[in-house]
Amino acid sequence: MPSIIIAFPKMEDTVSIKNALVRNGYDVNATCTTGAQVVTIANELDDGIVICGYRFSDMHYSQLNGYLPKGFEMLLIASPNKLEECTDNNIVCLSMPIKMTDLVNTLQMMFYNYSRRRKKEKDKPKPRTDAEKEVINKAKLVLMERNNMTEEEAHRYIQKNSMDSGTNMVEMAEMILSLM
Repeated sequence: MPSIIIAFPKMEDTVSIKNALVRNGYDVNATCTTGAQVVTIANELDDGIVICGYRFSDMHYSQLNGYLPKGFEMLLIASPNKLEECTDNNIVCLSMPIKMTDLVNTLQMMFYNYSRRRKKEKDKPKPRTDAEKEVINKAKLVLMERNNMTEEEAHRYIQKNSMDSGTNMVEMAEMILSLM
């Protein structure tokens, strides 16, 4: 579950939003009144959502967004006039005055997108090591020499046979090398 950092220039605003989120079952990791505090805390956490206002005493929301580490998203809460200036598509915006149902629904949407993104990242195949690439290249060379294949044909042969047998390409390349 992503961390939540709430940041507004006035501590009263920060506390009231925190209390509303806690009442709705969310854990708030930190409350801040400056952009520098947000950046410091965000760098200590893995990922999360920063719920913030338009301007702090030390920086603008767009500067803060640029300083946030990878894995953090921003939920900007500001007046409709200020939101018109927000052209960054990576920032989720809510107009003031804010309704708690809108805030909670927006957070649910952001959490859902977060979990989908994490699942996608987890399902990505790991890049091959140099040793694994070397095994595949050796198997391709053997196929090219013994079976008069082009490199592309040898690659496709290894790829197809690995898919047909349910093994990965490195294992298939090792089998080819052990048989030749």
